[in-house]
Amino acid sequence: MAVADSLLERVMRLHPRSIDLGLERIDRLLQALGSPHRQLPPAVHVAGTNGKGSLVAYLRAMAEAAGYRVHVYTSPHLVRFNERIRVAGRIIEDDALDEILTECEETNQEQPITFFEITTAAAYLAFSRVPADLAVIEVGMGGRFDATNVIDPVLSAITPIGYDHTGFLGDKLEGIAAEKAGILKRAVPAVIGRQREVSAEVIAGEAAKLAVPLFRMGREWQLMPTEDGFRYHSDLLALDLPPPALIGAHQIDNAATAVACIERLRAARFEIDDAAIAKGLGSVDWPARLQKLVRGPLVDALPAGSELWLDGGHNEDCGIVLARQAAEWAREPAPLPLHLIFGMLTTKDAAGFLRPLARHARTARAVPIEGHSAYTPIEACARADDVGLDCAPAYDVGSALEDLLATQPAPMRILICGSLHVAGDVLARNG
Repeated sequence: MAVADSLLERVMRLHPRSIDLGLERIDRLLQALGSPHRQLPPAVHVAGTNGKGSLVAYLRAMAEAAGYRVHVYTSPHLVRFNERIRVAGRIIEDDALDEILTECEETNQEQPITFFEITTAAAYLAFSRVPADLAVIEVGMGGRFDATNVIDPVLSAITPIGYDHTGFLGDKLEGIAAEKAGILKRAVPAVIGRQREVSAEVIAGEAAKLAVPLFRMGREWQLMPTEDGFRYHSDLLALDLPPPALIGAHQIDNAATAVACIERLRAARFEIDDAAIAKGLGSVDWPARLQKLVRGPLVDALPAGSELWLDGGHNEDCGIVLARQAAEWAREPAPLPLHLIFGMLTTKDAAGFLRPLARHARTARAVPIEGHSAYTPIEACARADDVGLDCAPAYDVGSALEDLLATQPAPMRILICGSLHVAGDVLARNG
């Protein structure tokens, strides 16, 4: 059993609720650990609903291209828990992770703590012990009461806000935006990605209370797609940049938001030049975000000319993004028929996710997500049927692929989507 799995089992006995937003428990543990969160390098704190992980990946790639050592904390992981904690550019090793988690658990002394809280404390402890130039910290959920929200960053960033985790953050966009804006710190600059009007108003209101200088897409900085990539410009900077390595029109937004963050970091005396920005755009790596799988047993099983794609998006906005990509595929000279394989947690709006995709996909196969509260394949197919998408249940991704290959004409384009848990299983299975 992996270290993180055994720790999770023990922690769940200490505090049965796996999610319980609040800062009291992590404040107590961090103080007992010697306040490692106060010993970090300059930090960028990233909140939002969609694009957080991509923004973090761009920032890391650009900073590392300039020669900086970067700590990174993200969640969830895809295959191994270690992916969440990148210490000075390297994913944490098993021995170091075991040592850090054990120290956190012993220091906690069996007091109530959630899995995310104790692992966030472990990340801060690991970061405090290895020199680095920059830390990029991704919020787990919300912002105001998220366990990461105990740091004093040099920059905050908020990516597009939408409906997600409504059971914890509420079902009103104003309330969700207020929770995300809870990461803003007094007088600390904040870069804001593309937002709906209501979210933008909430963020502006919260920023005004704290004298936060806002750096907003469409206001203080602009983005214009071009034939060769995109143009970024603000009052002080104008750059013509190549397209990012990550695929999808939405990735232009994420990349430009990262450039805006770099511009703010330059003001904080980070020397990240234009060449490093361009190099970071081209070298960025973030699996399961419109990722084309090009090798492995799942790919090898496909008929010649077929394609297999993977995306972990799981809310309505993600469905819209994937539908835009499907529309791009449909404009190809000889477009491949699109088929979906999807699994979704019951906390997600499956119909809302699938509705934008329904007009583009020929068929779908629904799969279970073992070990999580997920729709059964039959329940998931019912949600697909509600939006007019022809769907059949499958035992797992492998059997879904087999059924598609047996019943649909080749070649085809298959998109596996709906959950990062499904995406992680696919990456593990495909090697």
